[in-house]
Amino acid sequence: MNPDLLASSLLAAVTAAVQGRDGEAADSLSVGDIALERPRNRDHGDWATSVALKLAKRIGLTPRALAEELATAFGAIEGVASVEVAGPGFLNIRLEAGAAGALAAAIVAMGGAYGGNDALAGQSINLEFVSANPTGPIHLGGTRWAAVGDSLARLLSISGAAVIREYYFNDHGVQIDRFARSLVAAYRGEPTPEDGYGGQYISDIADRVVATRSNLGSLDGAELQEAFRASGVNLMFDDIKKSLSDFGVHFDVYFHENNLHESGAVDRAISRLRELGHIFEEDGAVWLRTTAFGDDKDRVVVKSNGEAAYISGDLAYYLDKRERGFDRCIIMLGADHHGYVQRMMAMCAAFGDTPNENLQILIGQMVNLVQSGKPVRMSKRAGTVVTMEDLVDAVGVDAARYALVRSSSDSNLDIDLDVLQKRSNDNPVFYVQYAHARTHQVARNADAAGVDGSQFAAELLTDETESILLGALAEFPRIVAQAASLREPHRVARFLEELAAAFHRWYDACRVTPVGDDPVQPVHHSRRVLADATGQVLRNGLDLLGVSAPERM
Repeated sequence: MNPDLLASSLLAAVTAAVQGRDGEAADSLSVGDIALERPRNRDHGDWATSVALKLAKRIGLTPRALAEELATAFGAIEGVASVEVAGPGFLNIRLEAGAAGALAAAIVAMGGAYGGNDALAGQSINLEFVSANPTGPIHLGGTRWAAVGDSLARLLSISGAAVIREYYFNDHGVQIDRFARSLVAAYRGEPTPEDGYGGQYISDIADRVVATRSNLGSLDGAELQEAFRASGVNLMFDDIKKSLSDFGVHFDVYFHENNLHESGAVDRAISRLRELGHIFEEDGAVWLRTTAFGDDKDRVVVKSNGEAAYISGDLAYYLDKRERGFDRCIIMLGADHHGYVQRMMAMCAAFGDTPNENLQILIGQMVNLVQSGKPVRMSKRAGTVVTMEDLVDAVGVDAARYALVRSSSDSNLDIDLDVLQKRSNDNPVFYVQYAHARTHQVARNADAAGVDGSQFAAELLTDETESILLGALAEFPRIVAQAASLREPHRVARFLEELAAAFHRWYDACRVTPVGDDPVQPVHHSRRVLADATGQVLRNGLDLLGVSAPERM
């Protein structure tokens, strides 16, 4: 019995028990009120719920009294073997072997759909991530967001949302001028400007610009810089897109910042805010009254010299997203942007939207590479920063993506290259991928022995390791829904490691194929289905992380 079906059955029993005492309370109940959890100690049963503690006060009973009443109702549900009241009113539920084991066949039947839900159905979400300046290769912070952002998009999608992956192309501002000056200096064989960009990639881009522009010798000054700016930015961005593609990350929209300023979008955003009464003028500048929405100071939108301030682009871009029909705009930023959150939320509220609902900002912390116990700080191409290519060259795409996504993105992350290069259980991605490959080895051996799962009997899966493995498989949909809701893909990675551990223990304890010339028994067929179900869930989870699921290792 899967947890959704069990929760629905429990909800019906709770509703019936509460109806006579408080009809309003009964009518307002939902599956979420059941709050099923897996007990840490499996001796306490297969599932536990605190629903009695949650509802007792509303209907005038003690939690323990309500729990005892519900225990009788729950015990009558088909597939439930026993229900025990624990502590002040917790309910521990144990399923019959057949009800628990039936999940294996259900997972095989659902295939790639297992784990999905419709919690976010009807929501249109714009997810903006990476958005590295087109002035150099993607550094490790951007690489972390590439892995986490792509996994989050997959989680939101499998939870029913319509998701657009968007990359904000920063092609407007002083950093582009500095990039162009750096290219010109490389072209002329001059030292890198004091505020410019260094690294071999600058020389490489400059050489490629020379190869594509035949008239550079006739240009000078501003014209030469503009030529290198126009061609160099495009070449750099082509490199960034290729790096992302090689990393398994693809965007639906590449939005150019420059378009906001050239299309009149900035003026439209200011006009909208002026209509709402939040724009004022002072000292010759145009201001947004963000202090009315929790910001620590009001923000200049247009400077006294007529130049648009940085926040003007944010205003226009947010309004553009909302006008494109997105209910939620999620932006993933690096730790150095933490100070922007308050003003961005004030901006959201100024437009009449709800901060942290219509606009959500996720902050990611730093990533450090370590090898032989020492930090890795230099790049072959980029000089003083370590890039996406450096990490991928060292450990491969799968290990890189998994390592970046398996820890909470709001904490600093140290990646040990020596561990990720190992083909052993010390390497988390190898451990999970090996478990998946082992399920396929089990299937190949079973095929050779004539064990095809055709005589599946759920009630035969009674070994303790089978109960634990089935319990882990049952958790997957809840983990997926929780990871999507909390915007925390690392929960999927940690679940996969626990599932892999449960599978390896089961593999050591239970045979799928008969010994020697012994005949094939129904239990072998049943275990074959359990192995296949485990492989399916491992595959589904790895896919959510953008990591491959090899059949052989």
